[in-house]
Amino acid sequence: MIWKMPVSIDEINHRCRNTLCDHLGIEFTHIGDDHMTARMPVDRRTNQPMGIVHGGATAALAETVASAAANYCVDTSKVCVGLDLNINHIRGVRSGFVLATAKPLHLGKTTQVWEIKIMNEAEQLISAARLTVAVISKD
Repeated sequence: MIWKMPVSIDEINHRCRNTLCDHLGIEFTHIGDDHMTARMPVDRRTNQPMGIVHGGATAALAETVASAAANYCVDTSKVCVGLDLNINHIRGVRSGFVLATAKPLHLGKTTQVWEIKIMNEAEQLISAARLTVAVISKD
């Protein structure tokens, strides 16, 4: 298991209240031994004018799930902040939910690299992303 502190879906979802996550309808749904999953509705809040999920909303979902996971992989004196997000959009979605699962590629002392796969409800790949975070002191 990669988590350095207790982690619960309820706690993460509570911390997301009154944030961008809340506005976009992002909710965490699963925590595994080495990954974390969140979902986002595809609706008027997250669509672009052409009627498909907005790439920026998908990017926000990817960064949200990987950042949350990253912060549970450091001790309580540290926090993780985003340095670089790269995302490729592969397929459009018009309705339902998209699910993002983040898994670490590298968990270092000063940086972490996370792979995020965003899938539709039919388990087809929608977007593939990579997030690099800096591990910094909380002070």
